[in-house]
Amino acid sequence: RAGETLQLLDLGGRAYYWRRLGTDFLREQKVHVTLLNLTDFELYAGDEDPSLFTYLVGDACKLDLADNSFDLCHSNSVIEHVGLAWQMEAFAGEVRRIAPSHFVQSPNFWFPIDPHFWRLPLVHWTPRPLRARLMRWLPLAAAGRAPDMISAYRFADSSQMLSKAQMRALFPDSRLHADRFMLLAKSYTAVRLAK
Repeated sequence: RAGETLQLLDLGGRAYYWRRLGTDFLREQKVHVTLLNLTDFELYAGDEDPSLFTYLVGDACKLDLADNSFDLCHSNSVIEHVGLAWQMEAFAGEVRRIAPSHFVQSPNFWFPIDPHFWRLPLVHWTPRPLRARLMRWLPLAAAGRAPDMISAYRFADSSQMLSKAQMRALFPDSRLHADRFMLLAKSYTAVRLAK
C-alpha cells in the first residue's frame, strides 16, 4: 500500500530492539511500532518518538483490539513466557487474529541450551523439582541464584520452550523457519505473510 504507514504490533517488545534497525530506516519504510507489554514497568517511553512508537499495556493472550487492526504482528521470545499450553494457544490465536501477517519466534525445546538458563546446558530437560533446586544452588538465571524455593520455582516455571511440533500446532497457517546453530535448530519462527 504505497504511501501508507505499516502498523506493526510487537507483543512483549521494547523500543531499543527496533532502534537497532535504525530510526531513519523505520521512517523511510513508513513503519509505526506499537509495543504491548503486560505491565507499564516493562515499557520505557522516556523521550521515544511518538511518530515511531506507541506504548500499550495489555495481556497478549486476550487483546482488547479489533480483528486485523494491525498489518503485522511481531513477537520475539515471548510465547514461551505466557504460561501453560492453553495460554500459549490463546496467545497464538490473538497473533493470528490481530494481523494478516506475523513473525513469532521461540527458542527450540530440543536445543541443548536454554537461552534463559544458558549457564547449565540441558537444565530445561530436567524434572521441575530438580530444576528449581539447581536454581537455588547455582546462579543459572539472569538474576542470579534464587533466594528461596518459591523464587526458584518461579524461575523454573518462567519459561516453557516450544518444540517444532508445538509451533506447528499453534500456527497451522504459518511457514516455520528454523534458525540453526551448526545442524541443530536453535529456534523456530512462525511466518505468515498476507497475500
